[in-house]
Amino acid sequence: MAPPHPRDPSTASNYEQVSVSHYTVKWNVDFDKKCIAGDVQLVLDVKQETSEVILDTRELTIRSVSCASNGEFKEVQYAMKDNGALGQKLIVSTALLKAGDKPVLTVKYESSNNAAALQFLTAEQTTDKVAPYLFSQCQAINARSIVPCMDTPSVKSTYEAEVCVPVGLTCLMSAIGQGSKSSECGKQTIFSFKQPVSIPSYLLAIVVGHLERKEISDRCAVWSEPSQAEAALYEFGETEKILKVAEDLVGPYVWGRYDLVVLPATFPFGGMENPCLTFITPTLLAGDRSLVNVIAHEITHSWTGNLVTNFSWEHFWLNEGFTVFIERKIHGRMYGELERQFESESGYDESLVRTVNDVFGPDHEYTKLVQNLGSADPDEAFSSIPYEKGSALLFTVEQKIGDNARFEQFLKNYIQKYAYKTVSTEEWKEYLYDTFSDKKVILDNINWDLWLHKAGLPPKPEYDSTLMRACKDLANKWTAEGSEAPTDGEVFEKMSNSQKLAVIDAIRVNKGIFGDRMPSLTATYKLDQAKNAELKFSWLMLGLETKWTPIIDASLAFALAVGRMKYCKPIYKSLFGWSATRERAVSQFKANIPNMHPITVKAIQSLLK
Repeated sequence: MAPPHPRDPSTASNYEQVSVSHYTVKWNVDFDKKCIAGDVQLVLDVKQETSEVILDTRELTIRSVSCASNGEFKEVQYAMKDNGALGQKLIVSTALLKAGDKPVLTVKYESSNNAAALQFLTAEQTTDKVAPYLFSQCQAINARSIVPCMDTPSVKSTYEAEVCVPVGLTCLMSAIGQGSKSSECGKQTIFSFKQPVSIPSYLLAIVVGHLERKEISDRCAVWSEPSQAEAALYEFGETEKILKVAEDLVGPYVWGRYDLVVLPATFPFGGMENPCLTFITPTLLAGDRSLVNVIAHEITHSWTGNLVTNFSWEHFWLNEGFTVFIERKIHGRMYGELERQFESESGYDESLVRTVNDVFGPDHEYTKLVQNLGSADPDEAFSSIPYEKGSALLFTVEQKIGDNARFEQFLKNYIQKYAYKTVSTEEWKEYLYDTFSDKKVILDNINWDLWLHKAGLPPKPEYDSTLMRACKDLANKWTAEGSEAPTDGEVFEKMSNSQKLAVIDAIRVNKGIFGDRMPSLTATYKLDQAKNAELKFSWLMLGLETKWTPIIDASLAFALAVGRMKYCKPIYKSLFGWSATRERAVSQFKANIPNMHPITVKAIQSLLK
């Protein structure tokens, strides 16, 4: 038997004694004060005798706390204690609570005007410049900055909400909309929501803005600012098709709706898998559907992450490694097995190798699959490691077992077994061994300690390199000593977007012998005209890494326009590290802080330390 889950180090809550089964939030969104104010009611489920309830908070102003164990609310004593990088503990004193009791807490409070989970934008900072905008990002531990909660994936709760916003704006949440009504004063609209499926706190999400909706299918729609509505409808037009392939692979979709919302450019991630409402970066609007792999990723989270959830952020690979692996399975079914093999090898060669060698170093704790976070903010450990190292482990296990169909059935059964629950690495491994008891000798030959608990690069799986070889052959023509650089862009032009990226990335790996070929590479492949954000980013990084001065202005402009950390953090890191650009880059970054998302600011400030 796998041991019971150890304690999640990223929460102060006493969730082993008492947990939250349901939240009811009533919020007023105040764009002038840049805060959310209101109250939350928490339905508790007592598991062990206790006379206190400890909740996570971050910079919340608590007005009052009351408790009811028999329907009658009475104000109770509470205290706030600092908890370092993890915020503040709200310690609520209660009468003696016994196992089986289901008391209710009500907390009246207000968020700070720089809550870690929120970004308030003025009308001028939005795409259409018509109305102010608000969006949240609670993963990993920022839900505590907008609601007192048990901010750990180990606690799953249903929720309902009533949100008051200025008239003329639309409010969306990670839940099913129940309609809206006008407030008594007529100056606000009250939107109602219900999330009947239990979710961890990090999946609480809100968007408020001037939004337009376009229908994709009966259960899928895309929201965006009106000027982007048609482009978004085209870009994400295959969402229903991807959702059906996912259901075929991993089982029924339980969340009712799958909607998308295209956020402003300051959103720090590619996507966020908020239930019923995936948040999407506008950098995906390439005009040719070449970046919809992110949609397959976020859709997959509806099973791995949202339904079956890592019990703590130290086991984050159980969310992300599984999601990347299944996302590529979806692509394999849609575009052929060679594409899955190619994407998997690209993930290892380009993302995993670079993160281990260039971002952390091969001995760093955060290059392990199962990490020791201690009292650190989990955001500090965020990287491609859980995604790509995790996916590579699953690829290796599937390959060793030698039966893809049977391994896919195992994934489906695993999701069914742990649906609505949280899971540890040990539980997953135990279930793997139980399922493949006839393959024990093969599984025992996998070096589990190396894969799960050791830092650095794991052994590279054996991929079918047919598509990758073509990319490396073309890159080699640019980097091999004595070779003549290609003058015809046709071969490159005919490649898929992911293959084009692999060509540029292969050149980046061998840039030492690339010489001064940036001008001809740029002209031959028209890279300065790239509409695809991934391709443009790779081109900019190659230019910065080879100290090509004409790239400086384009790099600064891109870092200013795009808030996605995947792009702006490495660009700023290169600009800060080059004496010719450091001063300009630091000055631009500091001047732009008021327009940036707090998560992005924190990440880039860490580069200056």
